[in-house]
Amino acid sequence: MKQIRFELIGFMCGLALCCVVPRAYGAADAVPVRKLRVAITSLSGSMAVPWLAREAGIFKKYGLEVEVIATPSGVEGMNALIAGEINFLQIAGATTVSAAVGGADVIVIGTTIGTLVQSLMVRPEIETAEQLRGKSIGISRFGTTIDTGARIALRHFGLVPEKDVSIVQIGAVESIVPAMAGGRVQAGILSYPAIGRARKLGFHELLDIAGLNLPYASTGITTRGEVIRKEPDLVRRYMMAQVEAIARMKRDRAFTMGVMSKFLRTNDQEQLTEAYDVYANKYLMKVPLPTVEAIKAVLEELESRSPKAKGQDPKRFFDDRFVRELQANGFIDALYR
Repeated sequence: MKQIRFELIGFMCGLALCCVVPRAYGAADAVPVRKLRVAITSLSGSMAVPWLAREAGIFKKYGLEVEVIATPSGVEGMNALIAGEINFLQIAGATTVSAAVGGADVIVIGTTIGTLVQSLMVRPEIETAEQLRGKSIGISRFGTTIDTGARIALRHFGLVPEKDVSIVQIGAVESIVPAMAGGRVQAGILSYPAIGRARKLGFHELLDIAGLNLPYASTGITTRGEVIRKEPDLVRRYMMAQVEAIARMKRDRAFTMGVMSKFLRTNDQEQLTEAYDVYANKYLMKVPLPTVEAIKAVLEELESRSPKAKGQDPKRFFDDRFVRELQANGFIDALYR
């Protein structure tokens, strides 16, 4: 599995969980730093939260020394989580639910983006959806949110996925645009900033999937059930760092765009501005609370490919206690004062 590693070394200033903000401890109160490995599952603006938490020193604040790993898609990321190679995973709700339906001990603990922020982009010669019939659409991997977006988009236009239009696995979101440019596929499901890159090459948007306003656990935070059972305080600290990073993203445009530039590997200000406006401003949730509606939509989409998903209780696939705690004790509100 091809991985990109970034390291963060930090120390714990101390944490008083009964308070809204952490207090500083003296040397005598020092708590051992906890080393973690976490993963993101695409080079997309939707995955910016752990990047920013690392760059801003927020993980340090909560006693976490974090190594962030980038995997090509959610499939590789989920395999790493199940194998115990990582502790937390920034990933689509669909990939988590699919794995859990299959028997994996994984669970959603936060939803950072509650709808599919994607677009169906096509080559210049494709002017209508009907012209996609008999052609191919590129995705990252089967079972990912990009795959889900492709199926939703095709059905929206009355096309039957894998019958009227082939769905081709490319391997990574950032590889879909080159595949379109080379004619391997005639369309692709893209997120930002890949959408901006596609436009610069003359491709155009056939459908803004986000505009459909579908409740959907698009991007969020997943861990193993074992981690929650054995180390709830670790989960709590990790979620505190996540929500503080979200607040920093929303309140500090310049810093966030700098972080995005570094990890999205682009200095194109137009693309970075678009990614920031779409993700941080518009769709990133201040309170990353998993919901029954968003997980139910995931299960309904999975039913056609996994009969075991039918009739499942959405509440089985998420644990919202940590976000609810931070909401109830005023921690999240205090970040915006």
